[in-house]
Amino acid sequence: MAGIPRILRPRKKYGTVSGFTVVDPGGNWLRIQRLNDSEDDPEVQKARGLMQIIDVAARLADAHGDLAQALKTLENGLARYPGAAPVKCAKAYLYRAELVLRTGDLELARASLAKARDVELNDEEEASMADEFAYVDALLLDEGT
Repeated sequence: MAGIPRILRPRKKYGTVSGFTVVDPGGNWLRIQRLNDSEDDPEVQKARGLMQIIDVAARLADAHGDLAQALKTLENGLARYPGAAPVKCAKAYLYRAELVLRTGDLELARASLAKARDVELNDEEEASMADEFAYVDALLLDEGT
C-alpha cells in the first residue's frame, strides 16, 4: 500500500485538542498539537452519539495504531445510531473508507464511499463535506481504483 499516507490528516475531534499523528521510522506514533492546547477547555463541547464513536475510532487508529479495533468500533457505532444526522453518517462512512483502505480492503472502501455519496445532504452540508469527499476520492485514485 505504497500510496497510503503515513502522516494521517488532521481531524477535528470535539472535546479534545486538534492536531495530527505521524509514525516515525521506528514505528512510534507521535501526536503533534499546538503548544498549550488542553483537552479540559470548558468551551469545547464533547461529541455525542455517532460523532463520539468516530472520535473513539480515530483515537484507536491514530494514537494506538489499532485499525481493526477502530473499524469494529465504527461499525458498531453505525449499527447503534442508524438515525444519526445525515452529515454524521456521511462522515462515518468516509472515515470507514479511510480505515479500510489502510487495511487494504479496496472493495469495502469503494462501498463505504458509495454509501457516503448515497446519504442525502443539503447544499450547505454538501459544501462542508466537499474536502472530505475529495480526500477519500484521492486516496482511492492513488490506489488505482
